[in-house]
Amino acid sequence: MVYLDFEKPLADIEGKAEELRAMARKGEGAVDVEKEAAALDRKSADLLRDLYKSLNPWRKTQVARHPDRPHCSDYIAALFTDYTPLAGDRAFGDDHAVMGGLARFNDAPCMVIGHEKGNDTKSRIHHNFGMARPEGYRKAIRLMDMAHRFGLPVITLVDTPGAYPGKGAEERGQSEAIARCTMKCLEIGVPLVSVIIGEGGSGGAVAFATANRIAMLEHSIYSVISPEGCASILWKDAEKMRDAAEALRLTAQDLKKLAVIDAIIPEPLGGAQRAPAEAISAVGLQIAAMLDELKGLKPAELVKDRRAKFLAMGSRGLAA
Repeated sequence: MVYLDFEKPLADIEGKAEELRAMARKGEGAVDVEKEAAALDRKSADLLRDLYKSLNPWRKTQVARHPDRPHCSDYIAALFTDYTPLAGDRAFGDDHAVMGGLARFNDAPCMVIGHEKGNDTKSRIHHNFGMARPEGYRKAIRLMDMAHRFGLPVITLVDTPGAYPGKGAEERGQSEAIARCTMKCLEIGVPLVSVIIGEGGSGGAVAFATANRIAMLEHSIYSVISPEGCASILWKDAEKMRDAAEALRLTAQDLKKLAVIDAIIPEPLGGAQRAPAEAISAVGLQIAAMLDELKGLKPAELVKDRRAKFLAMGSRGLAA
């Protein structure tokens, strides 16, 4: 278990409990040691509850970025069957930061698309830390076109710090690719639902999340820029990221009030990283509920619903 900065007291308690249990396994005062370990477990559970009871925006940002949170590939493996990955944008190449393909959700055919960050150093480099290049967005466009052609609902799983800002990406039309991907989301005549499972960063996230229904995990974030980037621009000091996180209104709770998202998915105590299977199951239930809401709508009605949602977003948020 990787502990975040604010979880250090918790790490100490849980570490001591594990040390005591290691002693018990060696037969060193097993009964008394187990009692002490159980007392530490209760203390750590209380502390965990207190820590996560009211996380501030910066701490939520840290939790959203936790390396042990389930990734797109974990959700696809657990929630979808008959997943057939599709690769390439038919123009330049394949972008491993974006994964997607045909699958079945609750035994119904669909198209699933998402950002993949990777689980270790090697895979994170392979997936470019979830930062898509133009070919990633063009691959998503291709898959959405295919879903539209065959009448398949599209499910997107968003987890990216933002689009890749490298020179090559800019030379190949990064901003144009993001804009066209966003436009494609608005055009397709099939249900489109999106879940922010970790970070929803900038246009790189919006290009996948311009959906009929948008949900966020309880401790995920969704913002126009990262707190560090915002702090660097506004205050010329990246260390002011805590202030930036507060100002950006990037938490699921803030965005639900502003009507930017439709639903908040509860996470297990301590975040999705502590009970991945439970978090994945909750996401699956929410996806099913969002698709049910859209069932029976005709293509033109789905497009109208999606466009109306985004055109009214600011006014609805202010009215709320």
